[in-house]
Amino acid sequence: MLRALSPVLPDEVSDAEPAPVKVNSHVHLPPNFSAFHSVAEAVDRAAAEGVRVLGASNYYDYAVYDHFAELCRDRGIFPLFGTEVLCLDAGLLQAQRRVNDPVNPGKMYVCGKGITHFAPMAPAAERLMAAVRRSDSARTATMVSRLSQVFSERGVQICLDERAVKALVAERYGVPSDLVYLQERHVALAFQEALFATVPSAERARALSSVLQAEVGSPVSSIEAQDAIRTLLMKKGKPGYVEETFIDFDRAYQLVLALGGVPCYPVLADGASPVAEFESDAGALAKALRDRRIYAAELIPNRNTLEVLRDYVVGLRAAGIAVLAGTEHNTLEMVPLEPNCARDAPVPVEVGDVFWEGACIVAAHQYLVANGQEGYVDSEGNLSGHYQDGEARLKALGRLGAAVIEQYFKLTTPTTLGAG
Repeated sequence: MLRALSPVLPDEVSDAEPAPVKVNSHVHLPPNFSAFHSVAEAVDRAAAEGVRVLGASNYYDYAVYDHFAELCRDRGIFPLFGTEVLCLDAGLLQAQRRVNDPVNPGKMYVCGKGITHFAPMAPAAERLMAAVRRSDSARTATMVSRLSQVFSERGVQICLDERAVKALVAERYGVPSDLVYLQERHVALAFQEALFATVPSAERARALSSVLQAEVGSPVSSIEAQDAIRTLLMKKGKPGYVEETFIDFDRAYQLVLALGGVPCYPVLADGASPVAEFESDAGALAKALRDRRIYAAELIPNRNTLEVLRDYVVGLRAAGIAVLAGTEHNTLEMVPLEPNCARDAPVPVEVGDVFWEGACIVAAHQYLVANGQEGYVDSEGNLSGHYQDGEARLKALGRLGAAVIEQYFKLTTPTTLGAG
């Protein structure tokens, strides 16, 4: 499948760079918790909004990536394949330093960009992923059980277990249950829907207030109910909370490499208040990333003010870090697929050019590794040594990725919107 998406390039890649196109390097696709009801909806919306490069960054499930690739080919959209992993940095936990989780010191989100070894999954990745999935499933099963007990004790009889929640998610997204790996948001959605199905609309605010032991205004929307269930019942110190278990940073890093990808750090910046200690400024963050052999970073601009976004993007890129941007779409809120800054401020052109370059570098890595060559980083996480220096590496791979994307566009013919 990946080789089929790797267009044959001319022997020489032109120094003339194609004009940037709209890119989004990070969305979650069903059955991950997502604003989209289907993979087709995500790709259709990208086509309708003129987003020509779209990156999937699912937690722990890649079975939908074949379908994603097929739909992207039909729409003339270049697909980037990625993943997102949760891990724990013991040193940062001991120092009580927050990373890119606004609340939990030491907890770190790590992305993998341009992954290629997932269909089939490389053996080393399979072993690491199996451990992650087992731990996650055990935690979720316990959380569902505790929430059922809390609801019952507080006057709303809801009997759900992990299997039932998985079945609800599978039905919602039209996939087999064995492809579903539950997230907290899935669980909150399941209990909200069960409550709404059990309690008449006029009584929902009262019932939810009883369960949450907090006043809820009427009428209560489904999203408000889900958010309240997560915040007041499922977070640390709440009655439905189950202690999280994470792989350590080194194993998360190795998982990304085993999937053939580029380790990438998702930057929260002023998406948290105050800004996390690990991300205190762009220079300090760039050094911390390079110390961990992370040479790519990603922002979700919707979280960031224009000034802060520019500071981090310019600072990280000046330090030799490839920078990308996405929207996540990991809540039920449907926002535009082209990333904007907070309060809908447009991303400055010079910042958008950096995001385009980052997407091209990942496209080049994905193309090279799929064809048995060394990409932006090698299988040990070292930067490719085929270039004079870091700037030459970023520029050359950016040009190669742009050529890959341009050739792909020439070989694909977008079909009528909605035909997938």
